[in-house]
Amino acid sequence: MAETRGKPGPRRTLTEQEILDAALALLDTGRSGAASIRRIAAAVGVAPNAVYTYFPDKTAVDRALVELILAEVTAELTGGWRARVEALAVDLRRQLIAHPGAVPLLLGGPLDGPNSLRLGESLLGLLAAGGLDPASAARGSYLLMVYVLGAVALEVDDVPPGMLAPEAERIAARRAALCEVPAQAFPRMAAATGVLAASIGTEQFRWGLRRLLDGLQAEAELN
Repeated sequence: MAETRGKPGPRRTLTEQEILDAALALLDTGRSGAASIRRIAAAVGVAPNAVYTYFPDKTAVDRALVELILAEVTAELTGGWRARVEALAVDLRRQLIAHPGAVPLLLGGPLDGPNSLRLGESLLGLLAAGGLDPASAARGSYLLMVYVLGAVALEVDDVPPGMLAPEAERIAARRAALCEVPAQAFPRMAAATGVLAASIGTEQFRWGLRRLLDGLQAEAELN
């Protein structure tokens, strides 16, 4: 009697959004290398070649992930230009802190996708509203992005892979480490322990951002 073969099961349907959701979930459990094509494919239950149907390579996945995260960044529509720039920068930081594994992706590739360009256009418009000429607005926009990305990169660099602990816990851990600094040898460091420990927090981020905006406002007033 001939062997009876079972009929093949239904083909697994897949969407680009499913791939990106899986990749982002992998990033959130590790660092940028955690979201390899092989791991993404395993997470959605397909062979790696199926992922390549939607994205030609890992770089394309990375760029799409950057766009996915930046799509969630919004600016306040009320208030003066400084308040709106600050809100935009704080929201960008919030999104990156929520997905620390994505930070290297923003640092390692061009920010030229639609949502990246939208963010840049928003910054340029806000700085122009603050009185900066086009060249100064362009330089200021670049400076703001350097500040935000640099601050976040330093904030997430010295923590274990995965989701960040709440800010208060991270500051407490940093304070405990700084308390080990010998006060006799480094008196200024020891005296500044409380402030230095909070340097990875929102308060310090806003402090630096406002000093930067002070400089841009002074530049605008010279025009």
